[in-house]
Amino acid sequence: MAQSSYSASFGDSNANCGNITSSFNISMSDDDMRIMRWLSPLEPNIRHQGVRTERFDGIGDWLLETREFREWRESVGGSDQAVLFCSGNPGVGKTYLR
Repeated sequence: MAQSSYSASFGDSNANCGNITSSFNISMSDDDMRIMRWLSPLEPNIRHQGVRTERFDGIGDWLLETREFREWRESVGGSDQAVLFCSGNPGVGKTYLR
């Protein structure tokens, strides 16, 4: 049975962002690789890179300046202990926030 290798990396080393920057390799059979492509044909890494290149500087800066965000960030445990949930209607631009 033939083997394929899959590489992935995540994080883009933004300063002080808390993102984990790492990479890994996974070896799997060609059948397993076909199943993985069938389960997730969207290739999110390609979508993510496309969104990153279409972002404009300053988009979402208003969010970082709100009282609510500053209180969350500066609270005990802050961004290390809590999840910031950003809700909004489809198409309003959540994906493009930096």
